[in-house]
Amino acid sequence: MAASSRSLLRVLPRCQSLFFTCRAPSVSCSSLTANRQQHVRSYAATKQKEKKEKKEEKVQEKVVKEKKKVDDKDRHKPYGLTYWAPVDDVYMVRYYPKPVYETPVAIEMLKNFQKLDFSPENQPVYINLRLDMKLEKKKKVDPFVSTIHLPHPFKSDNNRIVVFTENPDQARIAMDNGATVAGGAELIDKILVDEITADFYLAEPDILQKLLPLKNKLRKKFPKSKRGSVGINIPRMLALFKTGHEYMVEDIHVNTQVATLDMPKECILENIHAIVKDVASHKPAEFGPFIDRAIICSRSSEGLHIKIDEWLPQEEKKA
Repeated sequence: MAASSRSLLRVLPRCQSLFFTCRAPSVSCSSLTANRQQHVRSYAATKQKEKKEKKEEKVQEKVVKEKKKVDDKDRHKPYGLTYWAPVDDVYMVRYYPKPVYETPVAIEMLKNFQKLDFSPENQPVYINLRLDMKLEKKKKVDPFVSTIHLPHPFKSDNNRIVVFTENPDQARIAMDNGATVAGGAELIDKILVDEITADFYLAEPDILQKLLPLKNKLRKKFPKSKRGSVGINIPRMLALFKTGHEYMVEDIHVNTQVATLDMPKECILENIHAIVKDVASHKPAEFGPFIDRAIICSRSSEGLHIKIDEWLPQEEKKA
């Protein structure tokens, strides 16, 4: 009995020591977690901000790279195509460059297409010109509108012209020189309700302010000094617009009618030459050719690429 009591007394102190040593780490762990909750890490947020700033800098530094033109003259085949010309009679058109014809040959081909298609002989002939609008550095040629006299007009009737003037004498002169209607601000209401329509609208400088209600109605036909439809010399303006042919630049293209297919080949050729020459005159020759590509077609035919290099102004070589 005495031995058992002694062994019990020996075990109890050891259990108490173990009990207190196990509780001590729990206190220390809770204090550590409290300290961790109080400490806040700030470096993660700063890294995200730095990434955003770097991205913004990269976006600002980005420069739009212009597509470089590949010179295919000395290559054995065009870039991205199979060969310069097909060998077989049947071939995939997209694998070969489109043929470029002499202008007289292309006109003759259009006439042959009309016979094969049994389409109208008097259908219109169009020309599409792609322009290089670049000048020195970042400057470009502004889109323009031009009116010229074709050597061989294809319209049977003269253009309908309205002349705005508050001077009765000038109105009488305009009517004598071929104007359809001439008058002052009293014509505005009639034009707004489509009682009066015309191909061109001419005006004197003094009456322009009164014509502002017509700006949304006429849009591109509204009289402007850049187009030559605003001036003092009314007979001279009428002589230009009465039988003139107008074309305009849309983006980098000129698409306009040049003739009808039933006209002689020589007449169509001279009309094309006149339009190409007038378009090329809007850019100095020292900045390179203005017209990159020329295509002619009729209403019922495919487009044919034509050569116009001989008609373009050449840069004068300095001695």
